[in-house]
Amino acid sequence: MNSVQIKKQAFLKQASYFFRNASEHADEGDLQTCAGLILKALDKERRAGGVGPQVLHLIKPR
Repeated sequence: MNSVQIKKQAFLKQASYFFRNASEHADEGDLQTCAGLILKALDKERRAGGVGPQVLHLIKPR
């Protein structure tokens, strides 16, 4: 695995952790904490999608 894949897997692993904790808090009825954990998990998923080369960095200025 290259560094991009490793970074992506790390973000997805963190997202999974937050989703599991959110589920546990939802089962306990703590919806405020659950909502915060879901937002953190969604942020990690978004970051995982953005890992890798960006188009703007590939375009050379003239």
